[in-house]
Amino acid sequence: MCDPPIRKVLLTGGFRYGGVQAFAQALADGFETLGYSSEVIPPLAIFRRLHELRDPSVLKILGTQAIFAAPFARRTICVACGFPRPDAQGWARTLGILVSYKIANLSRSCRLVAVSKYVAAHLSGIHNLRIDAAICNPVQTAFTTPWKEGVERTYLTYVGRLIPAKNVHRLLPAMLQVLDEDPRLCICIVGDGSQRKVIEAMAQGNPRVEFTGNIESAAVIERLRQTRVFVSGNEMEPFGITYLEALSQGCIVAMPACGGGLEIDLGEIGHCIHLLPLSFDTNAMAAVLRQALKVDNAPYDVSAYRDDNVATKYLDLGKQI
Repeated sequence: MCDPPIRKVLLTGGFRYGGVQAFAQALADGFETLGYSSEVIPPLAIFRRLHELRDPSVLKILGTQAIFAAPFARRTICVACGFPRPDAQGWARTLGILVSYKIANLSRSCRLVAVSKYVAAHLSGIHNLRIDAAICNPVQTAFTTPWKEGVERTYLTYVGRLIPAKNVHRLLPAMLQVLDEDPRLCICIVGDGSQRKVIEAMAQGNPRVEFTGNIESAAVIERLRQTRVFVSGNEMEPFGITYLEALSQGCIVAMPACGGGLEIDLGEIGHCIHLLPLSFDTNAMAAVLRQALKVDNAPYDVSAYRDDNVATKYLDLGKQI
């Protein structure tokens, strides 16, 4: 007997200011645009929704923490938002993530999706997992709003968690070097995390270095529209939705020469995308930032990553289950 048509989409999110929550909410908005009822719930709440887990008319899209529900579910897509890193997450969590992905592979009514070909290559080539599709993350609707030219751009900006894996402590010396060379520039660090005090100490109270903590999307957009160069230091970035968000607001992006972000647009490398050396040598990174600062800021088309376009890809896969 054929499964009934999809009538609703149930997604699991994450922390309020985390990438998983932003991904789930953007995708839910895309399904709503397509005319499908959608709901984002906390990861562990999925285990209290047994009826909907078993209901094939409800498409389930599960993040890592919720994948253990896959054996009990029908018509489910599990999303690998990245690959486990023992250096950042510890071996216990790493093994737990790998087990959850293997469970997704073994569940007959489940498909495993990676958020980039970079993630898919790691999970299949290193961990021998079956990846059923690579579907890039959507940008939130707010970031598709056209920005007005003429706003003065004075910032070198970082947006994300302040943890060792993001390498902000290695980026900041190069950013400060460039800051000292141009009195018109400022630095903005958006986000919070275990390294915040260490990174603030590195700035030595410089009044041209601003730490905002976690802020809402509207405030992030406002800051991006004042940004000359958006800087990132995660050499193992699974995809780089923050890169797309920055590009959408006319920023030049400087990112490590590795990671899923390279898939965004190889043709723009050297133009609106600049690659930082994996050595994280301060002088070499400063040289890249100087080149990036010479490029004129311009709009970048992110329509391919609109929430409804990405939701359509998930919907097409869900209909095949």
